[in-house]
Amino acid sequence: MAAPRDWLGAVEEEGNSGLQGSSGVEVVFPSDPATPAPLCPHGPTLLFVKVNQGKEESRRFYACSACRDRKDCNFFQWEDEKLSEARLAAREAHNRRCQPPLSRTQCAERYLKFIELPLAERKFCQRCQQLLLPDDWEKHREHWVVGNISAGQLGRPSQLLRPLENKKTNAQYLFAERTCHFLVDLLPALGLTRVLCVGTPRLHELIRLKASGDEKSNIKSLLLDIDFRYSQFYMEDSFCRYNMFNHHFFDGKAALEVCRTFLQEDKGEGVIMVTDPPFGGLVEPLAVTFKKLIAMWKEGQSQDSSHKELPVFWIFPYFFESRIRQFFPSFCMLDYQVDYDNHALYKHGKTGRKQSPVRIFTNIPPSKIILPSEEGYRFCPLCQRYVSLENQHCEHCNSCTSKDGRKWNHCFLCKKCVKPSWIHCSLCGHCALPDHSCGAPKDGCFICGELDHKRSTCPQITASKKVINTFFFRAVRKQKQRKSKKTKMETVKEQSMNHTSVTRKKKRRERAHQYLCS
Repeated sequence: MAAPRDWLGAVEEEGNSGLQGSSGVEVVFPSDPATPAPLCPHGPTLLFVKVNQGKEESRRFYACSACRDRKDCNFFQWEDEKLSEARLAAREAHNRRCQPPLSRTQCAERYLKFIELPLAERKFCQRCQQLLLPDDWEKHREHWVVGNISAGQLGRPSQLLRPLENKKTNAQYLFAERTCHFLVDLLPALGLTRVLCVGTPRLHELIRLKASGDEKSNIKSLLLDIDFRYSQFYMEDSFCRYNMFNHHFFDGKAALEVCRTFLQEDKGEGVIMVTDPPFGGLVEPLAVTFKKLIAMWKEGQSQDSSHKELPVFWIFPYFFESRIRQFFPSFCMLDYQVDYDNHALYKHGKTGRKQSPVRIFTNIPPSKIILPSEEGYRFCPLCQRYVSLENQHCEHCNSCTSKDGRKWNHCFLCKKCVKPSWIHCSLCGHCALPDHSCGAPKDGCFICGELDHKRSTCPQITASKKVINTFFFRAVRKQKQRKSKKTKMETVKEQSMNHTSVTRKKKRRERAHQYLCS
């Protein structure tokens, strides 16, 4: 997910630019890998290739699957690079040091001891983000410690823990209560009783709280998340530490079997996968991972049920629709706006470009998903689905065409509906923003018009940067020269003034001496 608006714009650009990301790097999935990928602290790495002007460079490399910023994980290895035994041993030692200090079993044992403590002895260290047992108190004596941790707080760890906010790795922008309750209330209506929560800790919490407080609720959930801190609050059968970018279970086969059993329970009936990945993550690795989870679910299906699909809610910005449907053609996008508690921009109720761009992509027929009418959603009998209030049905497109919640306008020249801020350009032959660069084709580079690369890798950008840099350095050099000349002139002027002053004083002394002598 994202925080600042400029970063959101970059993500939107990447979402609309096809498989190639704005960084000029693509992920490669060999059909028959000869050797397993090397490991970093986040599990198996991914194979990448740099792309220059639409062409792959010859040498490919491995990098971390979860971190797009090398400051967070600096793993790098060429695909054909041979490492010595010493380097391999050093890497293994580094990977071990980066793992959590406590194992999954130790965390579960500590949790059982913690809930048996009296309320006055239940403490949580805000600095270390850790539940404290009495033996730990002395070590954390100088830290900010919160006491009297209630059962309610233990049941909502996402409110107790400090959210991670690395936009490119494991950003934790947590569902607002409105979104959580909408999803939980929707499950029984769809006949669903189990939820695989992939990166949705707050939804997992609400499902468990509702099940514990309502005897009629039979909904169960399993949380898969990369944040190891949740190991303190859940037993092994309700939480697995998991990397959704490479389908890696950090606790090995035991956690894998927990997930498999959960998906295949009751022959796979009544289960849904709900996932909310970081918006800065690459779509293709996520799609590959989700297909592996779907395949795991299908292993428990009978041959008669081979045509069925695992229900999925993939929560992502609307401008990734084409990317998602490229990997999952059966998915459609709902108009429901997903909002987050700890995000300044993604809030429901705002209008225009300020509203949340996050939507739900699903393979469940949209006619079965009822959106709340009190929030302005209405049912379109022609489209057979619920749409937002401003999403008007276009008789020419025969569809409710808006993607971002605003009313779109039909362009008879383009023969489709476009955003209200777009106008038809006679030079380009299609609709675009009024200040767009004319002559740029829909597919290809928006700067030079070539079809073999994207704008982000256009050589003209590099050339223009060189021109700008040359101009900048020349300007700086001229400014320095002017400043040096000015300083020199001031120095000469000051020296001249000093010389004049000395000469005048000397003449005054001479006149005074002559006067005294006379």
